[in-house]
Amino acid sequence: MIDLRSDTITRPTPEMREVMRNAEVGDDVFSEDPTINRLQDMITEITGKEASLFVASGTMGNQVCINTHTRPGNEIILERNAHIFNYESGAPALLSGVQVLPIAGTNGSFTLEQVQEVIRPQNVHHPKTALICIENTHNRAGGTIFPYVEMQKIWEFAKSAGIRLHLDGARLWNASASTGISIRDYCELCDSVSLCFSKGLGAPVGSIIAGSRQFIESARYYRKVYGGGMRQAGILAAAAIYALENNRSRLPEDHRRARILADAIAKIPQIDFDPATVQSNIVIFNVRNTGYTGQDVLDLLLKREIRMLTFAGTKIRAVTHLHISDDDIHYTVEALGEIFKTSQK
Repeated sequence: MIDLRSDTITRPTPEMREVMRNAEVGDDVFSEDPTINRLQDMITEITGKEASLFVASGTMGNQVCINTHTRPGNEIILERNAHIFNYESGAPALLSGVQVLPIAGTNGSFTLEQVQEVIRPQNVHHPKTALICIENTHNRAGGTIFPYVEMQKIWEFAKSAGIRLHLDGARLWNASASTGISIRDYCELCDSVSLCFSKGLGAPVGSIIAGSRQFIESARYYRKVYGGGMRQAGILAAAAIYALENNRSRLPEDHRRARILADAIAKIPQIDFDPATVQSNIVIFNVRNTGYTGQDVLDLLLKREIRMLTFAGTKIRAVTHLHISDDDIHYTVEALGEIFKTSQK
C-alpha cells in the first residue's frame, strides 16, 4: 500500500526502535529525565531560544503557547485556514478563553497591512489583541511557506505594538529545508515556536515548544494542567533525537518527490491545480471539473492500493514522507493518468 494521506503515518524504523529501547529515563515532571533534557537542550540550541519543553503533540504545543501568552477575553489573530483554527477542536476558546479573529490569507500567508487593519483599538467595547499566530509551512494551503520578509515586517510591528507572536512550526523543518533559511533565523521572528517530530522527521510521538526561560516556566504549568506530565517519556524523546540526527537531512527528498507528483498532476487538464503552490512535501489538487467527487477518486485510488485524503468535497491531499519511494510516486502518477483518462462521466 502506498500511503500518501499524511506524513504523520510514518512508523519508527528498527534503528529508531533500538534507540528507544536503550533510552535512559527519569521523571520528567521533576525535570529528571536525561534524554528529554538532552532533546530540550538540542532544540534550545537549534532555535536560539532560551529554553524548550517537550510536549505530547503539536496541538498541545500550540495550545500551551496560546494559554501562556494570553488571558481570558483576549483575541488572537491567525489565517482562516490555519491548523489552530480548523483542526484543534476549538481549543483556544475551550482552554484559554480567547476569541479568534481569522484573516483571509493567500496560500496560507497574510500581510502586515492585513494585520494592522484588524488590530483592536483600546476601547472597552473590544477585546485586547494579544497574539498573532503564523503557520509555516501551512498544511491546509498545501505546504506553502510563509514569506520570510513578511514575517520580519509582522514581527517588528508586533514588538512595537506589545503583541506576542507564536509560530506554529509543526513543519518548520520543511520550510527550512526548502528555503535554506535556518530554524534559528525563523525563530528570531517569534516569541514562541512549536516544532513537531512525528511528521516529516518520522518519530512516533511528540512535539516541542521553545521561548524565553520565563515563558517556558509558565508553559510547564499549563502542560501539567493539560495532563502532559508524561514522567519517563525519555523513550519518546530518544525517537525525536534519532529523527533529528538522521531524518532531517533527507527532507529535500520528500520535496523532490512531491514536485514530481505535482508536475504530473499539472499535465492532467481536467484537474484544477496550481503547481506553484507545492513548495514542500504536500500536494493539494481539486477534482471538481473531472466529474468525480473527492471520495470517488479516493475509492479509485484505493483499488490501486494508493491512499490519499479528501476535504472540502473535491480537494485531495497527498503528502510525501520517508516511507514513499520514487517507484511509489511513478506508480501513483500512472494510476492518476489512468483514472482521469475516463473522468468525464
